[in-house]
Amino acid sequence: MNVIIFGATGMVGQGVLLECLDHLEVSGILAVGRSSCGIDHPKLQELLHQDFFDYSPIESDLTGYDACFFCLGVSAAGMSEEQYNRLTYELTLSAAGTLVRLNPSMTFCYVSGAGTDSSESGRMMWARVKGKTENHLLQLPFKAAYMFRPGYIQPLKGIRSKTKLYQTFYTLARPLYPALKTLFPGFVTTTEKVGVAMIKVALHGYPQPLLENRDINALAS
Repeated sequence: MNVIIFGATGMVGQGVLLECLDHLEVSGILAVGRSSCGIDHPKLQELLHQDFFDYSPIESDLTGYDACFFCLGVSAAGMSEEQYNRLTYELTLSAAGTLVRLNPSMTFCYVSGAGTDSSESGRMMWARVKGKTENHLLQLPFKAAYMFRPGYIQPLKGIRSKTKLYQTFYTLARPLYPALKTLFPGFVTTTEKVGVAMIKVALHGYPQPLLENRDINALAS
């Protein structure tokens, strides 16, 4: 299986990338991003691209792939709905629209989040926008599309968040992870489990398009 990863320098994307590098059924990886992920591996190619709303200059490099793991995301904190919509819905659909045209037999896996609002009409702005993004991705004519909704994600294997405040939180929370996993098994996962679950879904499918935190952990077990 040949895969494209968007967001391989982010915390979740790093986890997915590491699992892809280790997985015997993943033969090739293209990491698309604005900066290098800093990993040298025979499976991995990097494609640096700055405009995530226009892929016309690199379309020839995006063909021939079986799956896309879309791990790009931004926090809604301090953003207007218009800003968050552009950097979440419009940015994601720009990439997905290009990929489905170039690779109609592709499986598209999108990292969303627990609490996403499929009705698009709830009170939480970020959840409405994420819900709209999921709904529109599921309407595209991919071979299959799956929406991953993890809750709290504990970074493993030396992965660090690029956001200093978030990394401080994850460092402080690490000793509490075993207790959190026991007390809130339906809301806690890891970067490793998200990566394993996404690979399994891309290879073998899943009975439903929306994967909540429990589904992710069950797949990765």
